[in-house]
Amino acid sequence: MENTLYYGDNLDILKRYIKDESVDLIYVDPPFNSNQNYNVLFKEKDGAQAASQIQAFEDTWTWGHDDEAVYAELVTAGGKVADVMQAFRTFLGPCDMLAYLVMMAPRLVEMRRVLKSTGSIYLHCDPAASHYLKMLMDAVFGPERFLNEIIWQRTTSKGLMTRRLSRNHDVILSYQLGDNATWNLDETFKPYDIDNLDDKTESKYRLRDADGRLYQLDNLINPNPDRPNLTYEFLGVTKVWRWTKARMEEAYRKGLVVQPGPGKVPRLKRYLDEQRGKPFGDVWTDIFPINSQAAERLGYPTQKPQSLLERIIRMSSNDGDLVLDPFCGCGTTIAAAQRLNRQWIGIDITFLAMTLMKERLRDAFGESGQFKVVGEPVSVPDAAALAASEPYQFQWWALGLVGARPVEGKKGADKGIDGKIVFKADAAGKFETVILSVKAGHVTANHVRDLRGVVEREKAAIGVLISMEDPTKPMQTEAVTAGFHESPMWNRKYPKIQLLTVADLLDGKKIDMPPVRQVGATFKKAPKASQKRVETGELPLVEDGE
Repeated sequence: MENTLYYGDNLDILKRYIKDESVDLIYVDPPFNSNQNYNVLFKEKDGAQAASQIQAFEDTWTWGHDDEAVYAELVTAGGKVADVMQAFRTFLGPCDMLAYLVMMAPRLVEMRRVLKSTGSIYLHCDPAASHYLKMLMDAVFGPERFLNEIIWQRTTSKGLMTRRLSRNHDVILSYQLGDNATWNLDETFKPYDIDNLDDKTESKYRLRDADGRLYQLDNLINPNPDRPNLTYEFLGVTKVWRWTKARMEEAYRKGLVVQPGPGKVPRLKRYLDEQRGKPFGDVWTDIFPINSQAAERLGYPTQKPQSLLERIIRMSSNDGDLVLDPFCGCGTTIAAAQRLNRQWIGIDITFLAMTLMKERLRDAFGESGQFKVVGEPVSVPDAAALAASEPYQFQWWALGLVGARPVEGKKGADKGIDGKIVFKADAAGKFETVILSVKAGHVTANHVRDLRGVVEREKAAIGVLISMEDPTKPMQTEAVTAGFHESPMWNRKYPKIQLLTVADLLDGKKIDMPPVRQVGATFKKAPKASQKRVETGELPLVEDGE
C-alpha cells in the first residue's frame, strides 16, 4: 500500500476509500471549541443557524438543520449508538455540544469498521468533552474494550487563575478492539538515565559491583506460600522460592544470587542496566508542549509534539502496520508514522493543512517520504469546481501551489492580501515580501491596479495575481508598466507585478522571484527526520514458577 493524503470530509473518505478491517492504529484529534468559553457549548439553539463547518483553525460547531438530519439517521439505525445519542439529546438539548457529538458519532462508527481486530484507537480530546466522548466510544467499541484514560499535561499551571484551577491537561481515550490487540510491552517503559536518576530509583540501586554497575538486592521469596514444588533448602535457608532449585543454583554460580551473611536469606542481584526502565502510567508529564523555539514548531495552533505520537505508535503498532489519522491537521501523526517505519493514511478537509503536511513530509524525509495525494484538483475544471463550491479552499489550494502562506486574521479583513512569501534579500539578513492575490471569478485591469496599490502600500518587493481566467491585454499592460524589483543579492531584475493562471500553475510554472532558502516566515521548515530508534533496554530476568 502507498502512503496517502486525502483531501475531503473524513466521513466520506472513510466510506469511499478505506476497507473493512484494514487499519492497525487510529489516532483521532478532532477540532473542538477550544477558544470558546465552556458554557457557550451548552447554550440552546433554535436550529435556524448555518450547519457546522470546519474551516482552518476555526473549530466551531453550531446546531442546525444538517445536525438534525444526521441525528435522525443515527437514531433510526438503532443500537447502542442510537441509545446514547438519544440520551445526550434528552440531557443536553440541541446545543453546540450535541452538534459536536452528532458530528463525531458516524465517524467513530466508520473508524470501528476499518479497524482490525488487533487494532487500537486513541482519541485526543478536551476535558470539556471527554466524558461525553467516552460514553460515545463505549457505545461504538464496547465499554469492555476501554483501555486507558491518559492525562497529558500540555502546559504548566498558570498563576492568573482567580476563580478556578488552571486547565492544563488534555485527555486521550484509548480502546483496543480485541483481546489480541497489538501491545508492545517493551515500549511502555522509559529507559533509565544512569546520570540523572530520580530519588526513588537512586535509593533502590545504590550498590555497585567491581565494574561499577549499579544494582539492588531483590527478594527471591515467592508471595504464594502454597507451592510445594518450589519449597526447598538453599544455602541453609528453607523457603518457598520464586525460582526452581536448578535455576537458583545456576544464578548462584553466575554471581547473581548472593547471601548477605551466614543464615541470611539469599537475595537476587538485580542490575539497573538490565531493567526495561520506569513504567509509564496513565498521567504523562514528561512530554512537553511545543514552545516558540522548538525546531518542530510549524506555526499550526493545535500542533502536538511528535514525541507524543511516537509513544502511542510504538506502544500499539509494529513496523509496517497501517496508521490512520482522520483529522490530520499539520501531519504530526503521519510524520511520526513515517519515521517509525509504519504505513499511513492522513485525511483533512482544508487545503491549508494539506499544504502544511506536504511541505513537512518533503522537508523531513525528502525522497524517502513518498506519498500520493487524493482529492486535490489536477485540472482546470477540477479547480473551477472547487472555486465554485468552496472559494476559501480554492484560495488556500492555489496559494499552496506556489508555497505561499495565507494571511492571518478574519476573512474579509485581509486588506487585499490573500497570501505572502518571504525571501532573503541580502547577506545581512534583510527579508522582502511577495504579496499574492487569488481571484476565482472574472478579472480585469482594475484587479492589477489594486494589487499594485497594495504592493506600494506594504512596501513589498513583488505582487502576484493568481486567476482562473487568462489575463487580458489591458491587465498585461498594467503589469508590465509596474517595472521591476532589483535584487542586489542575486544581481537580477524580477517583474514587480506578475500574472499567473491556474493552468500555468498546474503546468508547473513558478513565480519569478529570488530563491526562498529560509521558509520560516512562509511555511516553517520541518527538521530532517532521524530514523534512529530509541532503545528501551533488554528484558528483565524471567521469574519461573509465578
